[in-house]
Amino acid sequence: MGNEMKQPVVLVVEDSEVSRRSLEHKLVRSGFLCLTANDGVEALEILGGENNIDLILSDQQMPRMDGLTLLQEVKKNYSHLPFILLTGHGNVTDAVYSLKEGADDYLEKPFDPENLIATIRRSLSIRQMQAENIKLKEHLSTQHSFQNIRTSAPAMINALGLASKVAKIPHVTVAISGESGTGKEVLARAIHFAGDGLENRFVAVNCAAIPATLIESELFGHARGAFTGADREREGKFSYAGGGTLLLDEIGDMPLDMQTKLLRVLEERTFEMVGSNRPCKVECRVIVATHNDLAALVREGKFREDLFHRISAFPIVLPPLRERREDVPLLVNYFLEQLREQLGKKVPEMSEMAMDRLQEYNWPGNIRELKNCIERAAILAEGSEIGTGDIFLPTVVAGQQDPGSDIAISLSPEEFTLDNVISATLRLALKRCGNNKTRAAEMLQIDRKMFYRR
Repeated sequence: MGNEMKQPVVLVVEDSEVSRRSLEHKLVRSGFLCLTANDGVEALEILGGENNIDLILSDQQMPRMDGLTLLQEVKKNYSHLPFILLTGHGNVTDAVYSLKEGADDYLEKPFDPENLIATIRRSLSIRQMQAENIKLKEHLSTQHSFQNIRTSAPAMINALGLASKVAKIPHVTVAISGESGTGKEVLARAIHFAGDGLENRFVAVNCAAIPATLIESELFGHARGAFTGADREREGKFSYAGGGTLLLDEIGDMPLDMQTKLLRVLEERTFEMVGSNRPCKVECRVIVATHNDLAALVREGKFREDLFHRISAFPIVLPPLRERREDVPLLVNYFLEQLREQLGKKVPEMSEMAMDRLQEYNWPGNIRELKNCIERAAILAEGSEIGTGDIFLPTVVAGQQDPGSDIAISLSPEEFTLDNVISATLRLALKRCGNNKTRAAEMLQIDRKMFYRR
C-alpha cells in the first residue's frame, strides 16, 4: 500500500451545477480526486484551507469572480499550481490572454472528454518535471556552494570572501590562479551558483587540451562552409554558456593569436563565428584560471601584456595545501563524509596517527591528491580506523624529493651497509614522529619490540 501512487487532486471551478457534476464524473472515472467550487471566490476559500490540490480546472464566465481574475489571484500565491481555463466558443482572445497571464492551457467548449483528460495529465506531467528540475538545481547549488569549501586558513578565507563578492557582479572577468589541484574549478563553480547560476549553464574549457587550429571554432563556433568539412553551423562555447558562466581553464596555454581575439571579446563583449561577419553578444560571465605565473609568461613574450592586465582586474589566488595544513583534517573528514553518502555504508574514521601523517606530507598534488589518497585508504582499511599502513604516499614526485617528506638517506659507499641503512631509517622515522618510538614503529609497520632492539 505504501508504494501506491498518489491520486492527483483537481479543483473544478464551474458555476453551472450540471457542467460541474459532469466534469467531476469524468475526472473521477479517469483516476483523479475531485473538489468543486461554484466560482472564483469559493475556489480561493478552498485553496486557503487545502494544501494538496494539484491542478485547477476553471470556467471563464462566472459570477462574482471570473476565470481570468481567479487565474491572476492564484498566480500571486500559488504560482506552482497548474491552471487550465475552459472558454466558451469564439472567446479565443481571452484564452490567449490567459496563457500570457500564466495559464498552462485552455480548452474551448464543447470539448472532447478524452482531450480534457489528456490535457490535464500533460499539465501535471510538465509541472512534475519542472519541480524535479528545480530540486536538482537546488541540489547542485548546495553541492557547489561556498559553504562546501572547507577551510580555516586565513588565505583561503580571504579568497572565498573575494569570490562571494564578485559572484553578484556577472560582467567582471575573474582570474583564479593556483597550483594544479588547488580547486580552481571548484571555486569557479561556487561563483557561478552563488550568482544566477541556478538557471544557467556552467561551461568549462581546458585551453591546454584543444589544438591551436581548433580553439577559435571551439570558443566562437563556425558558420556553415567556413572551412572544409564545416557542413553545418556549429555553436561555440561562448554562445552555449548563454547567460551562465564560461571557465577558460589553463589560459596561460592559449596561443598568442587567439589571445588577441579573446582580448577583443572581453573588451567589446562581442564575437564573430568563424566564417561569419555577424556580431554576437557575449551574455555569459567569464572566469579564467591558470597554474602558470602569467607575469613571468608576459616577460618571456608568451602571454600578451594587454590581455594580462585585462583579466587581472579581479584576481583570486588559491594557496597550495602545504600552506594551509590546518585544513587537512577538515578536508579529510569532508571526503570521508562524501564516501559514506556515495557508498551508502559505514566508512572507517581516520586514526590520529594517520591524520598526523597526512598533515606532515607536502601534497605536491594539493587537494586532488589528498582526495585520491583518502578514497584509496578508505577502500583498503579493514578495521574500524584508517591507519598509517593504509595510507600510501609517494616519496619522490617528478624526479624530485618531496621537501615535506624528509626521508632522504645520505651514506657514503663505505657506509652503505644493511645495518647502517636500517639505523638511518629508524632515526628518520623517530625524527618524523617527534621521537615517539611507538608511532615510529607503526609508521614503519614493524613490531615495537623489534624497533627497540634495532
